[in-house]
Amino acid sequence: MAVLCNFRHFLLKKRLIVVGTDDDGKIARAGGSGLQRSACHVLRGDIVEDQKITKILVSEEEVREMVARLGADITAHYQGIQKELMVIGLLRGSFIFMADLVRQIKIPLVVDFMTVSSYGDGTISSGDVKVVMDLDSSIEGRDVLLVEDIVDTGRTFSKVIRMMRNRNPRSLKTCTFLNKPGARLVDIQIDFCGVDIANEFAVGYGLDYAQGYRNLPYVGVLKPD
Repeated sequence: MAVLCNFRHFLLKKRLIVVGTDDDGKIARAGGSGLQRSACHVLRGDIVEDQKITKILVSEEEVREMVARLGADITAHYQGIQKELMVIGLLRGSFIFMADLVRQIKIPLVVDFMTVSSYGDGTISSGDVKVVMDLDSSIEGRDVLLVEDIVDTGRTFSKVIRMMRNRNPRSLKTCTFLNKPGARLVDIQIDFCGVDIANEFAVGYGLDYAQGYRNLPYVGVLKPD
């Protein structure tokens, strides 16, 4: 199926991001008056090689374009800060996204990582957060950007945000590659968002199921067991 480049570029420029497809395989998009149908078909620039991946949500090209946009937005927001921007990634899911993102941020920065766990080997977040690995550096008085791969229920991320605020940063902003507003149980402000997706279990580009699928260069939907 041909890739409709002009339509995709229009979506990205207008922040009208593909969020899923309807039963006829048509694109559903967010923006304007809400969820709308388009006459265009699914943008498929990748080949699904794993039979457990039912469809592609974000292609390789769309990933690159979104990361570049986020990097430019973050660069513009933090111009003129006194110290290096402190970019904190939540492992393990954010590691690919964060590696690409920091290369698109054109101001001085430092990185650190934290590992928290809430899924185990399942597909539904329990909301019970365990800090597996804490930061190496203090964030007190620093401008902090907290980077996540995906925000769904918000229960885990909200607890991490609260934890970070208790450490007295100068400022704290959030960035996520994927956002699932349809799964949200806790209200969270996301300052920099790559794309809103439907409430489906996404894997690839760092996101996993039982530690698998992280190395897919695109984001796809995992077939339920």
